[in-house]
Amino acid sequence: MIVGQSPGALEGVARRPWRGRAGRTLRRWLALDEDAFYATFYCVSMTRCYPGKSPSGRGDRLPTPREIALCRFWLEWELRLLRPALVVPVGGLAARHVLGLAPLGEFIGSRFELGDAVAVPLPHPSGASGWLNESSNRDRLDQALAVLREELDRL
Repeated sequence: MIVGQSPGALEGVARRPWRGRAGRTLRRWLALDEDAFYATFYCVSMTRCYPGKSPSGRGDRLPTPREIALCRFWLEWELRLLRPALVVPVGGLAARHVLGLAPLGEFIGSRFELGDAVAVPLPHPSGASGWLNESSNRDRLDQALAVLREELDRL
């Protein structure tokens, strides 16, 4: 299961998660084409509606705590119903709410237990994030992807 922060504008139109640039980047990181990506991962998000553009004009607006709380039921229900063996929170918002982790630099590249599942958080692949501009953070991403590949191979 991949847990994102919220659908983007394109996802609402396409009615499929991870359809935009961030999705293409995520699939490239995972070395999966579209068919393999969707066959491998059930995709959910912290909120179920596109929150709109950020007031700064750079990327999408982060969902508010109230919006996240209103949608929390769905994520908890899907986790209980599907009981995934692997959970991949994508971005700081998902990692904070799914695993209680912050900040990114302290946990990207690590593996965590989430009930009976293994969780491997990734940074958000959005071009709006500057986190990957630092070479040490790109090294953390490489480490996280190696851990994720190990888990996928194990499953």
